[in-house]
Amino acid sequence: MSFGTYFRLARAGLVLARHDAILPREYQAILPLPARLVGKLARLLARKGEGGPGERLARALEQLGPSYVKFGQFLASRGDILTPEIAAGLAGLRDKMPPFSMDEAHAALADAFGEHSETLFAGLEPPVAAASVAQVHPLVLKAGGKLAVKILRPGIEVRIAKDIDAMALGARLMERFLPASRRLEPCQFVDTLSRSLTLEMDLRMEAAGASELSETMDGQNGVIIPTVNWPRTKARVFTMQWLDGAALSDEAALQKTSVDRVKLAQTITASFLQSALDHGVFHADMHEGNLFALEESHLGMVDFGILGRIGSAERRYLAEILYGFLRRDYRRVAEVHFEAGYVPGVYKVDDFSQALRAVGEPIFGKTAKDVSMSHLLLQLFDVTAQFDMHLRPELVLLQKTMVQVEGVARMLDPDHDLWGTATPVVERWIARELGPEGMMNDAYDTLRELHRVMGGIPAAIENATHIISDARVNGIKLSQQTIAQLATAKAHHTRWGRRAFVVLALAACAMVLKLWL
Repeated sequence: MSFGTYFRLARAGLVLARHDAILPREYQAILPLPARLVGKLARLLARKGEGGPGERLARALEQLGPSYVKFGQFLASRGDILTPEIAAGLAGLRDKMPPFSMDEAHAALADAFGEHSETLFAGLEPPVAAASVAQVHPLVLKAGGKLAVKILRPGIEVRIAKDIDAMALGARLMERFLPASRRLEPCQFVDTLSRSLTLEMDLRMEAAGASELSETMDGQNGVIIPTVNWPRTKARVFTMQWLDGAALSDEAALQKTSVDRVKLAQTITASFLQSALDHGVFHADMHEGNLFALEESHLGMVDFGILGRIGSAERRYLAEILYGFLRRDYRRVAEVHFEAGYVPGVYKVDDFSQALRAVGEPIFGKTAKDVSMSHLLLQLFDVTAQFDMHLRPELVLLQKTMVQVEGVARMLDPDHDLWGTATPVVERWIARELGPEGMMNDAYDTLRELHRVMGGIPAAIENATHIISDARVNGIKLSQQTIAQLATAKAHHTRWGRRAFVVLALAACAMVLKLWL
């Protein structure tokens, strides 16, 4: 670890202290004595800042630069770390920076496309949006039409890498000197942020993400993903279709349109859930600046630098958890947590079910506008802390996006029924994946795996014959490695024996269903 990394971490700490964002004054009364002393020392360097602790933290992160802005956006998803006041303050964190010059933009294009850049990008206009990582220019084509050109900031890759090193150092120090923080997985949190930012540095990945989401949402009415212009796309330049519409962050522009705000809010929620549950991939930065109201109240999406992904097993657990809450089946929700391994086995399902009931029951009987997804997540985090449940890094982006989706939908329609919109999506998924069709698909997948394994049996028998022949001549000598391999093979055989039994049972059920239907 270089001296520069320690210096950058110290600078970050100094900026946070100057904004009273380290152990802020509002929470001194509830902090232990050592923390109160550290907080008082930090405030000796602080300027008198206005606003609440979350707003001061947002200003500090904006001053620190692009990596820390992204850190703040990720941090807003961690309701187990933040109080509602700080989360509300970070909600105002916006990724906006002064634009770099047109000369620098043309130089970046020339570096990426060489002598063809002037031809490909004739008609490039000044930027219309500038963020910490890149900025967007309109490109008016001579033949007619318009494209959007996203260009990375000069030198941004080096700065991001240095900032991530400092954050990783801070996370390691936190885990070492604050054992209670280990449940929150700070190192994994920074690692998730690092991977996300690394992908953002290659705009070809963002272009591929836009293309994938376009295919994913092709069957969803009301959602428009811009088409990628591949000939004008490189690692540091991403060119796509221009979307004519009003950004949801521009209330004045929205009021000039005839958009159906209720319908648009429903589209935002439904499209997110369908994409996540049906395909395991979703736009993971759905704040109002990345969403547009288009003609006929269609929803346009931009900025595909962060895509969230969840595996098939996690999708099943998520759907069952949501479905259980919708049906008030807290016992099943608790069982799913244990089946997924989210809660340590030393605890009892009944106790966890009781704790979940305490979270779920207060939301029923209230109007939709009084039931907050972010508030529910905060309560769930409190419960999971009591049961030593470690947060799942793969679900961090999902949690963050769920809160974003709720916020944007209710900005459009204060009475938006998030639960009512979610119910048919979740029920369709449950009926398809956990009903007869899903069972038969699972049986088919297992049969395919069995076929693959059985294909290797002849070679395994031949190898065993050679081993037996050699043992007759030279005797049997088992090393520690061999003993371990035998144990693994025995476990594998037992597992496949269980799978074979499951396949037979599912096949029988399938035949009965076929005859019955």
